[in-house]
Amino acid sequence: MPDDSPARVLAAVRPLEADRLTVAIVTRNRVASLLGTLDDLAALPERPHVVVVDNGSTDGTADGVAARHPGVQVVALKRNMGAAGRTVAAGLVDSDYIAFCDDDSGWAPGALSAAAAMLDAHPSLALLAAKVLVGPTQRVDPVCVAMSRSPLTPYAGLPGTPILGFVACGAVVRRTAYLEVGGFHRRYGVGGEERLLALDLAEAGWHLSYVEAVVALHRPEPSPSRDGRAVRELRNDLWTAWLRLPVAEAVRVTASLVRTRPGRTGWRAGATAAAGLPWIARERRPVSADLAAELRRIS
Repeated sequence: MPDDSPARVLAAVRPLEADRLTVAIVTRNRVASLLGTLDDLAALPERPHVVVVDNGSTDGTADGVAARHPGVQVVALKRNMGAAGRTVAAGLVDSDYIAFCDDDSGWAPGALSAAAAMLDAHPSLALLAAKVLVGPTQRVDPVCVAMSRSPLTPYAGLPGTPILGFVACGAVVRRTAYLEVGGFHRRYGVGGEERLLALDLAEAGWHLSYVEAVVALHRPEPSPSRDGRAVRELRNDLWTAWLRLPVAEAVRVTASLVRTRPGRTGWRAGATAAAGLPWIARERRPVSADLAAELRRIS
């Protein structure tokens, strides 16, 4: 009987060359959390190349990283580009794959090697979404539970379940596909930025899969208020609907989203979403009828 113990499996994992996979982290004013994440990444058997994009921090992030992890590539931006900072990282490297990571998240030992191997084996796969375990109890992120139950039409011969959304801090992308569709939208910030990218990849003919065997770890810090994040997520969902869905479908999705978020959050998100109508009209590019129909199956 073959020895498939965790110790043997990890012993077989080798460091990943920088041209194979890069971990991209966006951060802003969270140097202590970031340094802990970099410690964890440095301890992985894959020893991945890491790029940190500092979104205009004022807490000495760049200096802190240089002192403790001099091998980490740091890009210090003068302004906060939000999730689009990941696209900056992708444009700076020649790696086949980019693993996204937040300053409070990481990857389980062996996960990055497994993801790279699956992407190697399936050239049509643009994005692999991992199972994200949250906090000290390692509960499964609710988004991952939903992805595991995806009702979308299965992809023949591909691993996992098909998806049209994901958790950014637990995803690995094919760099060329990611850059081909433009990466994360520059206006979205962080929070709810994933669906638009997923739709753009699918519309371009790429596949996206949720694979439970690949594990990411998320250790969110306590926050006194997430009102701003909730408003931003709802605003981005509204923007995505009007950027990519047929008008009738965008109206339906808007009504559904507003019903689920009544009160102050809904009003603030609606107001900020409406402020974007001029540029949405310029950038609007509805997806195909087939993709819109697939999206209805999960909305």
